[in-house]
Amino acid sequence: METPYTIPAATRIGHVHLKVADLDRSLAFYRDLLGFSLITMYGTGAAFISAGGYHHHIGLNTWYSKGAAPAPVNSAGLFHTAILYPNRRDLAVALKRLLDAGYPLTGASDHGVSEALYLNDPDNNGVELYWDRSPEEWPRLEDGSITMYTRPLNLENLLAELEEER
Repeated sequence: METPYTIPAATRIGHVHLKVADLDRSLAFYRDLLGFSLITMYGTGAAFISAGGYHHHIGLNTWYSKGAAPAPVNSAGLFHTAILYPNRRDLAVALKRLLDAGYPLTGASDHGVSEALYLNDPDNNGVELYWDRSPEEWPRLEDGSITMYTRPLNLENLLAELEEER
């Protein structure tokens, strides 16, 4: 019996490309609020942004969507884009920036393997900001399989990450 193909373990999702209604409004969110760097513009209809100088983590374009309404919630499509932060403190910085800007969260969860903040971008695309705990800390069943859960995230405890440095 032939072994089924599995994708290489080092495979990663390299970037997401989003259709947006207003490029400047999206740049104000992803660049100015979340802190991504603008790498390049593709004419007046697209922008490519990243963290750390990568060619792009997020593409934003208005090629088919300029001025369009958000996609209906009850339709097929992207549920959310997940942005992985290097550590818990960096997620706390992101939370503080959102709170200082008065930007609304749609949720905040502890999943055992990670802690996550949920919000919508200006086009109502879901965005998850999260950090992963080390695999040694992940909740597991007796057989070793990972068991994730969804519990409320203690935002005050997360923000305390910023106080510990003072």
